[in-house]
Amino acid sequence: MYGAFWRILPGPAWVRVLAIIVVVTIVLFSCVTWVFPWIDSMQSAGEGTVGQ
Repeated sequence: MYGAFWRILPGPAWVRVLAIIVVVTIVLFSCVTWVFPWIDSMQSAGEGTVGQ
């Protein structure tokens, strides 16, 4: 699977590595900015099962 991604990307190896770094950075930024807060809002953190 990763080999297929590598072959699809255009340019020499350093351009491919740069493109992969940019894509991974965008995906991580998107997860931290939108996906994780959305998931957190759907979970009920106030309901615990362990008593104090």
